[in-house]
Amino acid sequence: MFGYVTIDPTELAQESRDRYQAYYCGLCRVLKQRFGNVGRVTLSNDMTFLYLLLSSLYEPEEEIAEGRCPPHPIRQRQGLTNEVAAYCADMNIALAYHKCLDDWADDRSLSGRAEAALLRKAYRQVAERYPEKCAAIAAALQDIGGIEQQGLLEPDAPANLTARMLGEIFVYTHDLWAVPLRTIGEGLGRFIYLMDAYDDLQKDAKRSRYNPLAAYRDQPDFERLCLDSLTYVMAEATQAFEVLPLVKDVAILRNILYSGVWMRYRQKQQKANRKAGKLKESDHEQRPV
Repeated sequence: MFGYVTIDPTELAQESRDRYQAYYCGLCRVLKQRFGNVGRVTLSNDMTFLYLLLSSLYEPEEEIAEGRCPPHPIRQRQGLTNEVAAYCADMNIALAYHKCLDDWADDRSLSGRAEAALLRKAYRQVAERYPEKCAAIAAALQDIGGIEQQGLLEPDAPANLTARMLGEIFVYTHDLWAVPLRTIGEGLGRFIYLMDAYDDLQKDAKRSRYNPLAAYRDQPDFERLCLDSLTYVMAEATQAFEVLPLVKDVAILRNILYSGVWMRYRQKQQKANRKAGKLKESDHEQRPV
């Protein structure tokens, strides 16, 4: 959906980076098999994380095969597939379809409307298989849209709706692990919503667009407030994660949850620090002797 839930390659061994890439390529291939090339273009890091998480937890038999694809026509890449991939591919389609509808509703995005039309047939297939999941996604995004239309500058309500939506998606089957999986999804849902709002705050202000953090941006402790909130909701996800009896690929999963999700935040801080440094240098140069 937003691309925040990904690996930090600088903190991961090459072998683990290749393993993550195999999951990513495997999910891409399953999307193509189930929905054609239109499914492939919806591939997200967020659902790759879910694919990796569920595969680590349930340890289904996996198949690894090499192949080429249009984005990588020269060198063959390994793709890892198993029985969990189909579920993650379906959820990927459901999220992508409703995201396109949401973009059309919010911004009258013609590209969003066009992509939703292309995905409609695939989405109907997913909705037949998982009506409750699709209903939860639709209801959450509709309620979030209502909050945005009212202009309510309170981030907790839409963040909790995103949490409810992603929590439902993370429950693969109603077994012993359903509760911690739901909690991980809820924590990530809150983090994604808040991080996206924080990331887009300046751009939304310039375009006079809704952003739930707009009411807080002029507070002197705004940056600390955002960091504390993001840290708190990620702690919810990581605490539930550590309850799971994971062994396979656990280093990759920890890399994502403890470092990868923070990459965009760190990049934003570094950019702000560089800008502040240049402003200080400019002030010094212009200061009269």
